[in-house]
Amino acid sequence: MEREEIKTFIPHREPMLLIDNIEIDEYNVAHATYYVKGDEYFLKGHFPGNPVVPGVILCEIMAQSCCLLIGDELKGKTPFYAGIEKVRFKKQVKPGDLIEINAKILSRRNLAFFVDAVARVKGELSAQGTLSFVLIENEKLNIK
Repeated sequence: MEREEIKTFIPHREPMLLIDNIEIDEYNVAHATYYVKGDEYFLKGHFPGNPVVPGVILCEIMAQSCCLLIGDELKGKTPFYAGIEKVRFKKQVKPGDLIEINAKILSRRNLAFFVDAVARVKGELSAQGTLSFVLIENEKLNIK
């Protein structure tokens, strides 16, 4: 699934749409990528002369990958972070890097999801953690 199709599932738009493509395998594991071009807004001040993707952005990239695991169930709803646990950052991500994300659902309680996510660059671990999110009906948010 490419960016335009991803937009039919999650409400994120540029500059906050941080997934270029995603595939869900037969084991319901998400395999997503994001290419860091270097002109992203979050690199402008983080850090001048030595741009590094902020850890919170790596978490957001992993979270967007996680949300796409539930597919059609997202339609008419907005995913919101509920928690971030056991997150570790191991390797800096810089312009020109291709971030590869793997994510899988650990458990679910109604509209709350608990997901394990890993981000790698060139096969090396960059970030990992357990993320949770809840789905809120758009009509409760006054979204049209």
